[in-house]
Amino acid sequence: MSRIGKKPVELPAGVTASVSGQTIEVKGPKGTRSFKATDDVTITVDGNVVTVEPRGKSKRARQQWGMSRTMVANLATGVSEGFKKELELSGVGYRAQMQGNTLKLALGYSHDVDFEVPAGITVTSPKQTEIVVEGIDEQQVGQVAANIRAWRAPEPYKGKGIKYKGEYIFRKEGKKK
Repeated sequence: MSRIGKKPVELPAGVTASVSGQTIEVKGPKGTRSFKATDDVTITVDGNVVTVEPRGKSKRARQQWGMSRTMVANLATGVSEGFKKELELSGVGYRAQMQGNTLKLALGYSHDVDFEVPAGITVTSPKQTEIVVEGIDEQQVGQVAANIRAWRAPEPYKGKGIKYKGEYIFRKEGKKK
């Protein structure tokens, strides 16, 4: 039995869901998202509760059960609250600023890095050393944050680079004489 799959998904106030075939569409104040489930699960909507049930006892049906339930829960969270990732820049001269739809990053290279923000994602820079990535698609928000972080991942000796807020960087001791 899937412990996650057994739990029904409660839709928050202002969020509606509709199922057509294997596709569930969730509408909320922040937008509309949909997910197409495999034929191994059955999705049903009853009022403001969405349930996911496996079709049969096969291993694949049980695998898809919990994953599909989590995907539906993420759709509901995305269209009601949205998802957010916060990044911090640490290093001398490292800074970020938004210019239109482009994030300009000064990361110690001989040139500034221009990062084009994809559609559906909002990137803000409240301070020069902070970047906030927001959107309704959890996978896309995480991927954009990872792409920004990849320009200068934190290094273990001084801790310089772009890190997630609250991320612990394991520090190494330098060379000894």
